[in-house]
Amino acid sequence: MPRIARYSRSRRDPVLSAGDTPPQSAESVTDKAHATSSEAADAPAPAAGRVPRHIWPLLIFVLALNAGVLGYWGHEQKNRAPQQLTQKDIDAAVLHTLATQTLPSPTARAAAKIAPSVVHVVGYTRTKRGTEVERGEGTGVVVIDTGIILTNLHVVNGSRRIEVQFADGSTSNAVVVNVQVENDLAVLKASEPPDDLQAAAMRSTEGLNAGDQVVAVGFPFGIGPSVSAGVISGFKREFQSPEGKQVLRNLIQFDAPANPGNSGGPLVTMDGEVIGIVTAILNPTASRTSLGIGFAVPIENAAKAIGSPPF
Repeated sequence: MPRIARYSRSRRDPVLSAGDTPPQSAESVTDKAHATSSEAADAPAPAAGRVPRHIWPLLIFVLALNAGVLGYWGHEQKNRAPQQLTQKDIDAAVLHTLATQTLPSPTARAAAKIAPSVVHVVGYTRTKRGTEVERGEGTGVVVIDTGIILTNLHVVNGSRRIEVQFADGSTSNAVVVNVQVENDLAVLKASEPPDDLQAAAMRSTEGLNAGDQVVAVGFPFGIGPSVSAGVISGFKREFQSPEGKQVLRNLIQFDAPANPGNSGGPLVTMDGEVIGIVTAILNPTASRTSLGIGFAVPIENAAKAIGSPPF
């Protein structure tokens, strides 16, 4: 009896024709995938932070462009013309200064200019027992830097010794070298004046008017130097002393407060220039203090006492 042919379950490899690629099993494909992954993992990674070569030209161009722009800006700043100030800029700066800083007053500036030339004058006499006592005091003003001082005659008249104290605090004996009785003036010469002594600037009264501001500097009641301010009240005034012994003429009247001790001191303009020597005050009461009516000898008259030519 014929037998039935039995076939094996295993597959036979197909017969490949020329040029065909033999088929790969699943195990073979999986092995190759693992191999490829291993090779990729083993390949060296690019170094961190390294700039790719194709970026370098662009980077160099950007740096060169920046350098060129900075160089041009520096050149423009160096050769840039300074900004021109306008009147508006100047006005704004002045207004800012006035708003933020306290400027000295005209009176303060005048007082500061004359201050180095103002001196305190004290006259001494002796009692019957030979004791030296103060006879009188007043003010003086340096008119020549060698120690020549103008003051009132009544301040030093009758004194046996005269002492003057300068602005720097130093003191010196002084002697009377000339007098002008009709104007109650005396010229003193200090024996030891400071080396840096400053003489006051003087100016003529010509061109001045009633109402012009003036400053008086002196030692009222020995206190000072003290500064007071006012205006010129008039010119060519006359004054008779309370004792009625003398009449002074051609005086400057002013209203700046002056008291005993101001005598002989300077009356100055707001530029600090001497226009007169304070000589008297009018007060009909017994107190003989300031009531706002003072008198000064014009500097033109005083200049003659020191041998200075008229203005």
